[in-house]
Amino acid sequence: MNKTNAVRLLEAAGITFKTAEYDVDESDLSGVHAAEMLGQPAEQVFKTLVLKGDKSGYFVCCIPVAEELDLKKAAKVSGNKKCEMLHVKDLLGVTGYVRGGCSPVGMKKKFPTYIDETAVLFDEIAVSAGVRGMQVILDPQKLGEFVNAVFCDITV
Repeated sequence: MNKTNAVRLLEAAGITFKTAEYDVDESDLSGVHAAEMLGQPAEQVFKTLVLKGDKSGYFVCCIPVAEELDLKKAAKVSGNKKCEMLHVKDLLGVTGYVRGGCSPVGMKKKFPTYIDETAVLFDEIAVSAGVRGMQVILDPQKLGEFVNAVFCDITV
C-alpha cells in the first residue's frame, strides 16, 4: 500500500479506514470513473474541490462525484459573497495535491471544509487518499471530525 500523507495522518489519529486502489485513466479523471473502477455507488464517492472566497480565502468542499457544486450555496456557508474554483495550475502550490488526487486530509494548511450533507446517510464514504488511483474509505462522521468539517447542502 502506498503510504500517502493522508493515510499517515488518519493512522496517527487512530481513525479506522480502508484503502482501495484502481487504475487511473489519464483521459478520464472524473470521480464517476473512479467510483466505477472501485465498484462503489457514485453517491458514496466524494470529490474534493478547493475554492477561493472573496472574504475567507481558500476553503474545501467535498461532494458526491456525480453531483455539481452550487457556488452560491458554497459562498453562503463559507461566509463569502462569492467564490470560485481554484485554478488547476494553483492546486499543487496551495494544497500539495494534484488534480484527481486532492484529499480533504493532509493539505499543506487546514482550510475550512464543507462536506455535502448526503455523506451522513452512509456508514462509509470514499475520498481521495492524496494520489490519483487511491481512495480512503471511512465513516463520514469521523472524517468530518478530523478535518473540522461542516455538513451542509452545497450541491445544485
